[in-house]
Amino acid sequence: MKLKGDQTTARAMNRRLILNLLRREGPRSRADIATVIGLSPAAVTFVVADLLEEGIVVEGQAVPGPAGRRPIPVEINYQHALAVGFKLMVDSVECVATDLATNPVAAMRVGLAGHDPDDVADLLAGTVPELVKLAGRPKARLAGIGISMPGVINHEQTACVRSHRFQWDNVPLASLVAARVHVPVWLEDDTNAYAIAQQLFGLGRQHRNMAVLAVGVGISCALVIDGKLYRGANGAAGKFGHTLFEEGGRLCECGKRGCLMAYHSELSMLRRWREATGREDLGLPELRTALASGDATATDLVAHSGRSIGTALANLVNITDPEVIVAGGEAVSLGDHFLIPLREALAARTFRTAPPLLPDWEDNSWARGAAALVTQKIFDFESSGGVTDIATLGVRSSTSAA
Repeated sequence: MKLKGDQTTARAMNRRLILNLLRREGPRSRADIATVIGLSPAAVTFVVADLLEEGIVVEGQAVPGPAGRRPIPVEINYQHALAVGFKLMVDSVECVATDLATNPVAAMRVGLAGHDPDDVADLLAGTVPELVKLAGRPKARLAGIGISMPGVINHEQTACVRSHRFQWDNVPLASLVAARVHVPVWLEDDTNAYAIAQQLFGLGRQHRNMAVLAVGVGISCALVIDGKLYRGANGAAGKFGHTLFEEGGRLCECGKRGCLMAYHSELSMLRRWREATGREDLGLPELRTALASGDATATDLVAHSGRSIGTALANLVNITDPEVIVAGGEAVSLGDHFLIPLREALAARTFRTAPPLLPDWEDNSWARGAAALVTQKIFDFESSGGVTDIATLGVRSSTSAA
């Protein structure tokens, strides 16, 4: 989204402060904003005028005030534009169109037949107008596209440095999609994107320090430190599942042996359950059914994974000291059979009182994380892309352009 002013100017900083206050606390009058943030009324008036002109905020109903005054609150206009999010998985893509609060207005899933980067870019570009049509908002504006995927991502170049599951090295996926759909495109590791969504509008909304645990096909743990996502020196922070669990143990997808995720990811739990029962047809729904019926093999196996992940997570907590841990991914759907042993192990191993662990298991959570890559730019000013009318959106494939 196009932002006014040099990012280093005081007005740009004031803009960020005002928008984040409205995001966290809802509608506020100009006077309230000035008091809470500590800005002059004139500074608030200037910034709010810009935001009103751009349509990012709107005025609400006047409310009674002291001495008969009726202050007019302003609030973020989350309907101002649409954001599109794509969550890439090995064999499919979760797709969502959201408002600027990452509330879904349209969702679909498309199959992913292969991992050739140009083919993937063609698929994503071709899906954008389908999502927009499904959203039923032809006059809305498209703020951009967010793509999340498992891997090491170069945030500055929006390129996939390495993805074991896709067998990609240095693939500029965001650029490939942007060349086909002429709007800003951002790319991020899927757990990092999920953490951004939790920070903006989810369970971490009121916290500046949190850990976001994901247990699904893999295991990862993103960190938000002092309000900022921590990516590390090379974009590889958060690869929690590749910490050592057993020396010389099972082979992991990264090529090393004994990684935590080789034993306790959702896929690894299913594999171990199939080995224990001798049945290759068992999946996550059957595992949930077995847990509900009190099956001892399933219960013990899931509890073991919960304890093992909780013990490993305690080490991370002792180093980073988060206020809260948000937990997502397919394993969270296993409920208390997984979460209670995890919490118990976490509490037993943390130096001080363990932070609360808050499970999140909602439809479209991960695709909404991808859409949050677009929305966050409104609040942190990391980008200056353009907003385009959906009516003039140009989508072209490499074949049609040839």
